[in-house]
Amino acid sequence: MWFKHLHLYRLHGAATIPAANLEEALAEQAARTPGSQEARRVGWCPPAGRAGTALLHELQGQRLMTMLRHERLLPAGVVREEVEERSAEIEAREGRKLRRQEKQELKEQVYEELLPRAFVRSQKVDLWWDTRRDLIAVNTSSRKRAEEALDLLRETLGSLKVTPLSAQTLPMRAMTQWLADENSRPAALQLGDQVELKAKGDDGVLRARQVDLDSDEIQQLLATGKQASRLAIEVEGRLAYVLHDDLTLKSLRFSDALIDEASETEDDGDAIVRLEADFMLMTQALAEEIERLIDWLGGEANGAAQASA
Repeated sequence: MWFKHLHLYRLHGAATIPAANLEEALAEQAARTPGSQEARRVGWCPPAGRAGTALLHELQGQRLMTMLRHERLLPAGVVREEVEERSAEIEAREGRKLRRQEKQELKEQVYEELLPRAFVRSQKVDLWWDTRRDLIAVNTSSRKRAEEALDLLRETLGSLKVTPLSAQTLPMRAMTQWLADENSRPAALQLGDQVELKAKGDDGVLRARQVDLDSDEIQQLLATGKQASRLAIEVEGRLAYVLHDDLTLKSLRFSDALIDEASETEDDGDAIVRLEADFMLMTQALAEEIERLIDWLGGEANGAAQASA
């Protein structure tokens, strides 16, 4: 139970639903295998996997839920080849070329016939709801998957008003400044060894890994007007991550000290106890770091537009 990536959202104006009511609502949207004609389906599953049945874990206002996504894999190339083969047979038999509309109808027919035989791929996406801070975070590298998890939560609750977390200072501006001027960096902040630089006014992107970010080469690139759109950061030995220009935290790495602290919890082989102990230590560290990061960026942006229900 250690998150890898986080998309962060601010929850607006919603009363906290009691845990018992929330679990009932989650059960109504529980995951199930998609039907033969369903290309995909999402629902809630136990965060503990086979070790538990609870769809919600809540500890001291921190809630953990898991979306399970099923998707039937039907490659477009397979459909295209079947359509071409059938089209050729029909044209040879009838001595004419199929119209575009006829080919489209044939494509839809082939898709419907092949879909039930497609393999089903599953993917789990964890969602952390900090009820004390009105913060929701989704553990995925994909913004699309994060929005999908929020859509499922919105459907589960009936409404959900959220916006991506934002700060007064744009992350790109702050990261560029930290990179260019060592004295501008907050005391607890240390640079890692990864950076992505973007040129102003065009699509030029430079990505560098395992490099000294204080090197002359990096400074020369900044002098040409490039700005940091991603930056590896380490914080006081607690955790490290890559900050993106949309305030997403990716490639999270928790310190050995924090992992060791979690392992000291006695669980007697109980997977649920282990899950909840790790979750509490992890969310405590993440909540503190998110607050500190927002403070480094001049505080949270005011007047952010609220999402529609």
